Amino acid sequence: MNEQLQLNHPWLVAVWPGMGHVALNAGLYLLSKLGMNSVAELNPSEIFDVETVEVSEGIIQPARRPQTRVFVWTDPKKKHDIVLVVGEAQPPIGRLAFCRQLIAFAKSMKVERVFTFAAMATQARPSAECRVFGAATDKVNLEELKRLELKILENGTIGGLNGVLLAVAAEAGLHGVCLLGEMPHIFAQIPFPKASHAILEVFTTLADIELDFSELDEQVRAIEQQLGDIISRAEQQFNAETAEEENDEPTASDEPEVVEEVNQLPTNEPLPAVPPRPSSTRRAIEELFDAASTDRAKAFELKGELDRFGLFKEYEDRFLDLFRTAG
Repeated sequence: MNEQLQLNHPWLVAVWPGMGHVALNAGLYLLSKLGMNSVAELNPSEIFDVETVEVSEGIIQPARRPQTRVFVWTDPKKKHDIVLVVGEAQPPIGRLAFCRQLIAFAKSMKVERVFTFAAMATQARPSAECRVFGAATDKVNLEELKRLELKILENGTIGGLNGVLLAVAAEAGLHGVCLLGEMPHIFAQIPFPKASHAILEVFTTLADIELDFSELDEQVRAIEQQLGDIISRAEQQFNAETAEEENDEPTASDEPEVVEEVNQLPTNEPLPAVPPRPSSTRRAIEELFDAASTDRAKAFELKGELDRFGLFKEYEDRFLDLFRTAG
């Protein structure tokens, strides 16, 4: 950590992998578009364990624990610098201890406000307007969310570090907010950038940050079209099978008509995009890494391609290393 780093009324945003990559993609979009720089790594070695090791060309690689990296953006308006914490994983145990360590770090940087992002899984369809739910550690922040006409999470629970971190922040005298972007529960394992977009619109309004959403808009349109096609095909298949069953069964005029509502659709159908051959995929990724190394604003395009081919986890370290030095 650079001891000479002086921040102006900083806010902290913390993100981890989760449903639909909602929080992670929102954080990485900020990282890419604001041109943040890496300033520290948090290594709570006693909390994380190792479940697997990598093998490269037959050679077992050294074991490594999930990392938690810290990035900083200096606000040219001098209102609120942003400290972004990106975790590769949430600890399976010791979450309270981990959050206390993170909040102690935040206080050492004089952070004034803590934000976490998360997904809110509902019955919504991909084409529906994406709502943002909010919860706060105090009434002042809650009233601010109400003025923005967010859907307030009146009762319930917030799972994982997204909630625990804010509880610890409140315990330490810091104010905090959790922003939850709505996404269809049946597609929880597929990246859903629409929810990330909705969260970032709220956050940038609160922080008075100007952000170019054009690249995220493109991803939203593409994913919405793909998921809409999946739902359409699933409904057509269901209707065809239902009609076939009705034709095969005897009918009686005095029997009531039964209407069955479809509440869930298949979740294991892949996206319709067909990836190129592995060699072509690797070459395309290398080209995007080269482009992002000279223009970090292109990093989110790289992230989108890594998601499309299911390779982000493999390249995560290298991706985040793009932000180690100032561009």
